[in-house]
Amino acid sequence: MVGCEGLAGLLCKKSGGEEELGVFYPIRPECQENASRTRFRLRAGKTLSPRKWHAAFCEDGHLDIAKVLTRIQRGGIHPAIKGLVWEFLLGCYGPNSTFEERNQIRQRRREQYSIWKAECKNLVPVIGSGKFITTPIITDDGQPITDSSTNNDQGVHVNNAVSDKKAIQWMLLLHQIGLDVVRTDRTLVFYESETNQAKLWDVLAVYAWVDSDIGYVQGMNDICSPMVILLENEADAFWCFDRAMKRLRENFRCSASSIGVQAQLSTLSQVIKTVDPKLHKHLADVGLGVQPKYVLHI
Repeated sequence: MVGCEGLAGLLCKKSGGEEELGVFYPIRPECQENASRTRFRLRAGKTLSPRKWHAAFCEDGHLDIAKVLTRIQRGGIHPAIKGLVWEFLLGCYGPNSTFEERNQIRQRRREQYSIWKAECKNLVPVIGSGKFITTPIITDDGQPITDSSTNNDQGVHVNNAVSDKKAIQWMLLLHQIGLDVVRTDRTLVFYESETNQAKLWDVLAVYAWVDSDIGYVQGMNDICSPMVILLENEADAFWCFDRAMKRLRENFRCSASSIGVQAQLSTLSQVIKTVDPKLHKHLADVGLGVQPKYVLHI
């Protein structure tokens, strides 16, 4: 899992002094000293600015993606438009789509997200409440668990026993998601708000419901967090995350003993062992070999 300073360093891209960066992605005062810093700086005439971004669209909304990619390669993206640009880079919208087509797509997707979120809320009412859970709510066989840390009314998240296997599998993930949400990008002021933490939890919970084949695996929170920060609308953040996961989901596929990332590390380990046995032995000696207990969620 990416450290709590990770996204702060990734997102905090300023032009000139660091004061300007703090306007977009403020870091908690007590974390200022230890927060990661970046060498990236906005470069006048090279960075994709809001003005250059809007100028890349023709009258009906087609985007000159080649021009945009060239400018991004030369100078990155201005933080004020990162969310909008990522929607295109991740494939939420095609560069040849029009303004009207994108508005229609956006509306359909928001409606679909609302339907899925309502399904989740029907099973676990805390979904969409601005709060989230960090303790188990059902047993492995679907029996409700009362959270003893709260009063009786608030401590019961599931009133009746659950028999549906998909619902049980999903509900067993919810507190794991909550535990990871609490640890996500803790240096950022954005996540001082429980509402914002709950927004991240909701997106991950709904995704786990929709993509039950993958569900949720530790690390997905770090992929989702930038979308939640950069895109104000929760549904839009969900669809950006969905598009990112289409490229990355196999890295999170679980088997009986590992996940996709571990399988890739195992392959890499075998390659190193063949190409450079001494390096392979050194990595193993210092504890950097492929070790499932450090990869799987606990």
